[in-house]
Amino acid sequence: MAAEAAKSAEFLDLREVNVARGERVVLHDVNLSIRTGEHVAIMGPNGSGKSTFILTVTCQVYPIVKPGMQVRIFGRERWDLTELRKHFGVVGADLPGERTAVTTGLDAVIAGFFSASTLWPNLHVTEAMRERAWEALKRMEATQLARQLVGAMSAGEKRRILIARALVHCPRQLLLDEPSNMLDLAAQRELRETMRRLAQEGTGLVLVTHHLGDILPEIERIILMRDGRIVGDGPREELLTEERLSELFHARVRIGRDEEWLHSW
Repeated sequence: MAAEAAKSAEFLDLREVNVARGERVVLHDVNLSIRTGEHVAIMGPNGSGKSTFILTVTCQVYPIVKPGMQVRIFGRERWDLTELRKHFGVVGADLPGERTAVTTGLDAVIAGFFSASTLWPNLHVTEAMRERAWEALKRMEATQLARQLVGAMSAGEKRRILIARALVHCPRQLLLDEPSNMLDLAAQRELRETMRRLAQEGTGLVLVTHHLGDILPEIERIILMRDGRIVGDGPREELLTEERLSELFHARVRIGRDEEWLHSW
């Protein structure tokens, strides 16, 4: 059943979703559908609800139950979280857990099969898992990091390990949360080239960012968030304008273009 669900035409379908963090409602009446394999960017200022959106999609927080509310992921409303994590990959800012500093790159990728921070002794690792982890490192052009300790890696190298870790299940969809944060200019360029390659290979991307430079040419749909609400959803040509972004960020935004890429100041 899980395999059939993962082939659903819709990766995500949210209807009348409200989410509270503590006593405060931070997501309001979110209605959103994203097709499997679609390339989407979600933009908004700090505090707009992007992080809570990610936690909702990854089932780390749950919506307020009320009539009409619906959360469907790959066509299903209920998932075992261990099973769900096999069907889409999540790339955050860092690896989880305190042991990752003394974990090798290869072990950190293999641990992605178990959503674990490292390869604990109780985990049963098969040869097939090791082969798939190695293939994920090859796909990221990061095999040279296999035996290097994560704690000794640069921010850009860690990001490659994070993406390889998310790819071990061969997911059809990746969710990337502010992927260029803490990266220098060279690492940002490498990351964006990597994301382009994944998109061109057919992996769907949901990119959460507030950096215009992160939005790949392959991303044609933009979702704008502010104050916990979706305030725009449509083609990039309509939403990535100086007027719309100035309104979104409550500041004057100027947009420049470099070949296929956009940048702002």
